[in-house]
Amino acid sequence: MIVGPGDDAGVFRHKGTFLVETVDVITPIVDDPYTFGAICAANSVSDVYAMGGTPLTGLAILGFTTCDFDPDVIKKLLDGAADKLEEAGACLIGGHSIEDNEFKFGFSVTGVVEKDNILKASGASAGETLVITKPLGTGILTSAAKKGKIKSSALNAVIDSMLMLNKTASKAAVAADSKSATDVTGFGLL
Repeated sequence: MIVGPGDDAGVFRHKGTFLVETVDVITPIVDDPYTFGAICAANSVSDVYAMGGTPLTGLAILGFTTCDFDPDVIKKLLDGAADKLEEAGACLIGGHSIEDNEFKFGFSVTGVVEKDNILKASGASAGETLVITKPLGTGILTSAAKKGKIKSSALNAVIDSMLMLNKTASKAAVAADSKSATDVTGFGLL
């Protein structure tokens, strides 16, 4: 193990390959299943990008109540996710579903990273420049939207941000010889 618990993802060396492993599952933040699937995929691969890596595969994790669920919703959800994974250069290779009282969706993602490109959340030092590549506050705004406290039109910029991959930011960080990175996908920045 090169990077363990407490970072955005784990990094494990297998022979000459450095694997990046992560899992992310979230509850719905938009009503459209295709868009939610794409957001979940972007959110899940973001941890691989935060480590300086490249996502390769995703395994879907879906929890839903089987009694009253439309199969077309699941198809749209998976279509959105598969399209976003493809945009990231990864592929959906399978998954698992469980019956659950609350709908949730996400991925276990596997990626690779070059040894010299591994970025860690703990790698920052005092005095270094902090670069933020996406707006802060998405978690607050999506929570407010779930409670009906903001208009859906105000949520559009947040949705656009959540759909944007962190691929370019990750490549820029590696090219700049950064040693530290994290993704900010809803928990804020302290």
